[in-house]
Amino acid sequence: MNWSEDCAVIIPCLNEAASIRTLVQEVRNSLPAVIVIDDGSSDDTSKLATQAGAIVLRHEQPRGKGAALNSGWQTALDRGCLWALTMDGDGQHSPSDIHTFLKAAEIGRAPLIVGNRMAQPDGMPWLRRQVNRWMSRRLSRLAGCELADTQCGFRLMNLSAWSKLKIQTSHFEIESELLLAFAAAGLQIDFVPIQVIYQGEESKIRPFQDTWRWFRWLAGRRT
Repeated sequence: MNWSEDCAVIIPCLNEAASIRTLVQEVRNSLPAVIVIDDGSSDDTSKLATQAGAIVLRHEQPRGKGAALNSGWQTALDRGCLWALTMDGDGQHSPSDIHTFLKAAEIGRAPLIVGNRMAQPDGMPWLRRQVNRWMSRRLSRLAGCELADTQCGFRLMNLSAWSKLKIQTSHFEIESELLLAFAAAGLQIDFVPIQVIYQGEESKIRPFQDTWRWFRWLAGRRT
């Protein structure tokens, strides 16, 4: 596998001017094709990402993380990429962990490889840790397999496998939907350990709206 040619890094962003330039520069040391989706930012996210060498797609109005990811995945597929590595734009995911995903894909057969922060979650805020574990238990039951960290956005995905699935959500629940879609299709999902990095950054999740949307989506999956 020639990862430099066959894999694009997809980074959805909303007002990540503080971190995006450094992140893109560091990521491109491992994988040169970086696609940043600016989901309606009001700061210089697009400008700084472009200066760092990323391909930038811009949504003029925020559409949600899921919509941003779908835009990035489709662009990578259209450019002939076979794989997409997704990362958050706020610096929570370390570019030094990229090789862990690539190695796992080379030695395994899973079309979806997800970062697992829960084996050593010491750096994760207590509430996020508990919520993540709660969500992961429920999604594991629905999927019929163990899903160690369902809310981690650091993932390596085979784009051909993704293109055959029907992903409908456009906000934060897309990461849960994607796992259930792969499981329902009988596709293997692997998890790899990654670093836990929290530096007091403000979460883009809106506690009421996004939590309610996730529960409404989950209820629909159980009916």
